[in-house]
Amino acid sequence: MPLMATKPVEFSRRGFLSALGGLVALPAFAGSGLGAGLLSSSDAPLFASAFKKSAGGYGIAVLDDLGQIQAEILLPGRGHGIAVSDTGDCLAAFARRPGTFAIVAWPFSGKPMQTIVAAPGRHFYGHGCFSKDGQILFAVENDFASARGVVGVYDLSGETITRLGEFDSHGIGPHEVLLSPDGTVLIVANGGIETHPDHGREKLNLETMSPSVVFLDVKTGDLLAEHRLDRSLHQLSLRHMALDGAGRAWVGGQFEGSKTDTPPLVAVISRDEAPVLLDLPGKLMGQLENYIGSVTATTDQSVIATSAPRGGKTLFWKAETGDYLGHQNISDGCGVAPIDQGSFLISDGNGGVSYLSDPGERAEILARPAGFAWDNHMTAFRI
Repeated sequence: MPLMATKPVEFSRRGFLSALGGLVALPAFAGSGLGAGLLSSSDAPLFASAFKKSAGGYGIAVLDDLGQIQAEILLPGRGHGIAVSDTGDCLAAFARRPGTFAIVAWPFSGKPMQTIVAAPGRHFYGHGCFSKDGQILFAVENDFASARGVVGVYDLSGETITRLGEFDSHGIGPHEVLLSPDGTVLIVANGGIETHPDHGREKLNLETMSPSVVFLDVKTGDLLAEHRLDRSLHQLSLRHMALDGAGRAWVGGQFEGSKTDTPPLVAVISRDEAPVLLDLPGKLMGQLENYIGSVTATTDQSVIATSAPRGGKTLFWKAETGDYLGHQNISDGCGVAPIDQGSFLISDGNGGVSYLSDPGERAEILARPAGFAWDNHMTAFRI
């Protein structure tokens, strides 16, 4: 049965940098704005992030590589993660847990944007990914009556989006899902934390948590592999991921145990090998508040960035060896997106967008739009 929108998605217009020479042209929106493409096609790098405005209201902003806002999509509630198809012509933005909406947009075409409403008894966890051909959207969801994680499967090929069904995530609290490079496997990070919308964001099972990373067949949902950490780390909620050049998942953890403990917070997990936990440099022990916010890789997947917003630091790792490369001090810096093979954009909760070309160099603040606070993630959707 096609899913219906509970509230139309709206747009607002913004000017763009004259330095771009008009590469990004904003459309003339009509009515609800659902009948036009968000942006014209060009080669300009673009990025997307959820935001909150100090005057009230939530949305998704499209930014260029100078941190300038090119367009906004207003949302009915707080957004979180944004998925982009391999072709770069479709994006999906998900409500922050326990939200029940997601929007799907084709920003370079005239195809109307659509809103997905979570199925009865489900809510979104804030992340998703596309199939290799971009026709299927996978979304991590909560079957909250059964305290069971699922991956919702949505068909985007028709005029309206249809929920085809769901896969068991084989865990509780699936937070992020990625597609393997060959498009045959879904990789799911089960955070292990039980929640229920009747209790808001309260964590209901901290003593019995059992986070995991699982590998599922993309066509059938069959469990192909499952990895859990040692029981001594059962309160390390495995949350956000990025893939390196070898197809391994780099996973950031958020520790729910004693604040005096200093567990490893980054794990490297592949389908057929045991998890490898990376040690933090001694000088950073205890400075990250046991919380990794976002994980991403450079375009060549050789460098991994892991942000720690509560500690005000973003760390960088050599993907091939796991060596620590350095860090940047960025207050409340969480969203990280690759620009190319060696540089990143980093967004922060204070509204700043910074450019970093080398872990050893100081990040440069490019922009700080007035009244904006960026949410946890930034996604490159044309680089």
